[in-house]
Amino acid sequence: MIKDATISIRTNSKLKAKAQDVIEAHGMSLSAFINNQLLRASKAKTLTLDFSAEDPSDWLINELKESAEDEKAGWVSPSFDNADDAIAWLNDKNRKYQNGRRDQ
Repeated sequence: MIKDATISIRTNSKLKAKAQDVIEAHGMSLSAFINNQLLRASKAKTLTLDFSAEDPSDWLINELKESAEDEKAGWVSPSFDNADDAIAWLNDKNRKYQNGRRDQ
């Protein structure tokens, strides 16, 4: 493979160091790994991304906390057996939550 292009990116230095340690432990250089990923994407014409190891943002953490508080307070919908009933509940101006109360 002819290597005649340079790609420059900005990334977090700690992230780079951690990734580089893992990649080098598998016997590859960071450059070889990136070239491999580019080759795979160009041949497959698709991307496979895995965000399972990504740290949640502060926004997401706050939303999850708020959601947990709402659930504890009963501000959740009742359970439904089918989509039609769920949609009807969403469209009902007098809908009640599990805590028996109407919209806040």
